[in-house]
Amino acid sequence: MHVSSPENCDVDILENGRTIKDVIDSKITELGSMDNEEPFYVANLDSVYKRHLRWLTNLPRVKPFYAVKCNNTAAVLRMMSALDTGFDCASKGEIQMALSLGASPDKIIYAHTTKPPSHIKYACAHGVDMMTFDSEDELLKMSRCHAKAKLVLRIAVDDSKSLLKLSSKFGARLVSVGKLLERAAELGLEVIGVSFHVGSGCTGGSTFKQAIADARRVFDIANLLGFQMRLLDIGGGFSAIGDFQEKFEEFSEVINGALDEFFPPDSGVQIIAEPGRYYVESAFTLAANVIAKRVVIDDMDEHSGNENSPGRMMMYYLNDGVFGSLSCIIFDPAHSNYEPYLHRVAESSERRYRSVIWGPTCDSSDKVIDNYWIPELRVGDWLLIDNMGAYSVSATSDFNSFERAHIYPVVTAETWHGSAPPVNCNFSKYRAFSCGPSPSLCGSTRVAYDTREAKKKCLTTPLGIGPRPLKSTQVCSQNQGSETIK
Repeated sequence: MHVSSPENCDVDILENGRTIKDVIDSKITELGSMDNEEPFYVANLDSVYKRHLRWLTNLPRVKPFYAVKCNNTAAVLRMMSALDTGFDCASKGEIQMALSLGASPDKIIYAHTTKPPSHIKYACAHGVDMMTFDSEDELLKMSRCHAKAKLVLRIAVDDSKSLLKLSSKFGARLVSVGKLLERAAELGLEVIGVSFHVGSGCTGGSTFKQAIADARRVFDIANLLGFQMRLLDIGGGFSAIGDFQEKFEEFSEVINGALDEFFPPDSGVQIIAEPGRYYVESAFTLAANVIAKRVVIDDMDEHSGNENSPGRMMMYYLNDGVFGSLSCIIFDPAHSNYEPYLHRVAESSERRYRSVIWGPTCDSSDKVIDNYWIPELRVGDWLLIDNMGAYSVSATSDFNSFERAHIYPVVTAETWHGSAPPVNCNFSKYRAFSCGPSPSLCGSTRVAYDTREAKKKCLTTPLGIGPRPLKSTQVCSQNQGSETIK
């Protein structure tokens, strides 16, 4: 499996006052000199770092397990590993990717409730024990493929206030959790916790409080059945752009209050979450080239010869669209904060025209934006789109065989060399920083992801260029589960 490539592992260090804008300008100039107009991203790793500090400040008890599915760029995964986050993986491929880029097995949760048996066996063979379930059939699979797994019961919660709802597909109803837990006990399986996901683009903080209260009920049922419950996973869907700019702090306050009420610090319960878009949404800027143009004039105005007619509409065709980096326009209702803007400086006096911007493919649904008023563009102009880090890179297809956007990660020298406050960590070329405690979730009595300790503990870990070789730590048989290799 292709895990990484040189382009998305090399990191450009911004020194001597260089900015993201400078990087974009130089890339466009460089591509122009090579007669190349392929789309590209600039990935600002400082943005990821700042989001992490914001997380530590607002949710000090909650250990983030980054959702690999949101953006699987190698530089991002290395950054998350260096920041000592865990990883939320949904498949064998994502587990392999996380392991090859530095994650340890005990910092991975296989957070998918419908897993292929071969993927469960792969997780078992590589020491990934934490995984979710929401049905009896999944329990039966795991009893055959990974009998020593540390299981997390995903429950369905109210997601009516979210833009992207998940509980119709995933999660056990509260009325069924008793029977599921009894069945797990009959099979000799170990259930260690509960997970939920309120959906992406949640607009009501009270949803988190109710979900945490529901989880407490499940904990109580499981404890009565003899399970040693020690993990609560509050899911993902967090955002901090657009309409959600201030909601992260608002929701954090609700979450912290609910955790203190239902899972106080002395309860011995480890709290984790699965943020994805929160970390990367604002870190990526997409640059796409105008490869074609068409002027559409109403029939009545066509005979007038008036180029400034209100019936004149401009159509532009980019070399990236909804089958590429912009698939989030169709598939991610929580991603609404995108607005293309012109790279070159437009004069304030330039007339704006009603425009439609299309993607490059032969499909008429490949429309980026409609009724958009912008100055007249020329073939060869570049458009930029900010906030393109979430569910873009990882959801790109090869339809029509248009080239995928290249990724150019950058980081400031201050962050790279560890002088960016408030965490004093050491960066060197091809090396990243790792800050924070790293307790094992499968048996730890540690409760808080303590930001003070995270700031004191500072390790350097190799960033590297290519994939790291995987080393199997366990072998699994269909009947016996897992067995540690001596």
